[in-house]
Amino acid sequence: MKVEKQFAKYVSQNILGMVGMSLYVIADTYFISLAVGAKGITALNLVLPVYSLIFAVGAMIGVGSAIRFAVDGGRKSADRDKYFFNALFWGTAIGLIFSAVGFFFPDKVISFMGGDSEITAVGSGYTRIFMSFAPFFIWNHICNAFVRNDGAPSVSMAATLSSSLFNIAADYILMFPLGMGMEGAALATAISPVIGVLVCCKHFASKKCTVKLKFSAPSLKRLGSACKLGISSFVGEISSGVTTAVFNGLILSAAGNIGVAAYGVIANCSIVAVSVYNGIAQGSQPIASRLYGDGDIRSVKKVIKLAAITALGVSAVLISAVFIFTKPVAGIFNSENDPLLAAYAEKGLRLYFPGFVFAGLNIAGAGLLSAVEEASGAFAVSVSRGFVSIILCAVIMSALWGLDGVWLSFAAAELITFFITAYQIKKNISKLGK
Repeated sequence: MKVEKQFAKYVSQNILGMVGMSLYVIADTYFISLAVGAKGITALNLVLPVYSLIFAVGAMIGVGSAIRFAVDGGRKSADRDKYFFNALFWGTAIGLIFSAVGFFFPDKVISFMGGDSEITAVGSGYTRIFMSFAPFFIWNHICNAFVRNDGAPSVSMAATLSSSLFNIAADYILMFPLGMGMEGAALATAISPVIGVLVCCKHFASKKCTVKLKFSAPSLKRLGSACKLGISSFVGEISSGVTTAVFNGLILSAAGNIGVAAYGVIANCSIVAVSVYNGIAQGSQPIASRLYGDGDIRSVKKVIKLAAITALGVSAVLISAVFIFTKPVAGIFNSENDPLLAAYAEKGLRLYFPGFVFAGLNIAGAGLLSAVEEASGAFAVSVSRGFVSIILCAVIMSALWGLDGVWLSFAAAELITFFITAYQIKKNISKLGK
């Protein structure tokens, strides 16, 4: 199959899958806004960074291990079959730590993220339930990554879509007919990754599957080797959480709980946008890793070019849609018709979203650097966009321009990171095959 056809197949199915995965966060926010109002959205937005951290750990272990699986397959390495079990073991161990913290200290988690006593009371039940299921979220990332890298992107897409559709339906049933409120939303979210794992098991049980659950002694060295390549996926996931945590603190000072609720609207729209770019990165990665393992460097460079063009095209569509439909998008999550929330959210969407011109290229670039074992380049890009640039820009620009500076800092940080991405791509990709 030609590289272009492989790219179109993998990327389109991964975008659908990743968007599907993000939709349950949107569903949570929408139904919570109806059931609880702005206080519920504020509580949800304060714990979104915890979601991001759990997802980031799953992505780092899963994507990194699956890259090793794909590259070692091309090299006929004997270690290939040891990565799946090792990923599941360490994913479970780390997930149980999250579960214990969430089960015993949910109020402390919300308080640590900036919630006052009123918001803590609203969100502690939600936090306890979803954090208790942390191992399942991590397993879902691991299973999806291995299925995708084993040549079954359609199964990966089906798994994420099935998980999301279940969550949306269960959200409504548990929150309204059964009257469980935010706890119902948490339970729906917590069960959804179990559905995704079960769908992935369809591939693992098939004759086409080459992934083996080979029991072996858990290896920290093998985990570290995988995480080294999965670090860009980790930072890609955690960056939204870091951005949310930093923005929440700055916005609480500038505009209070209503400002955080408005940012909840922007953060949820941002999650959908980031999921599209993650779909491009994760769809490109198995192709690039396999071609790299086979030594076909010319085709690897073609995949990089296709990913960049696709990311720019997606950015044009997303930004245009936000500018055209700003009011209705902001209104979806404003069930109380609060005029101040609407004003904050509408202006914020218009100032924040242009940054995705650069964010899309940065996310795709970091993923592809990891795919060809250029972990240091991927790390530089990921750390810039996920931590250094966004924190510096948010703090400095909020001091200069208040709430507007917070919204604009996202674009400024991604622009700075873009120069790092371009440098790392030129430096590392040009030397492949030499």
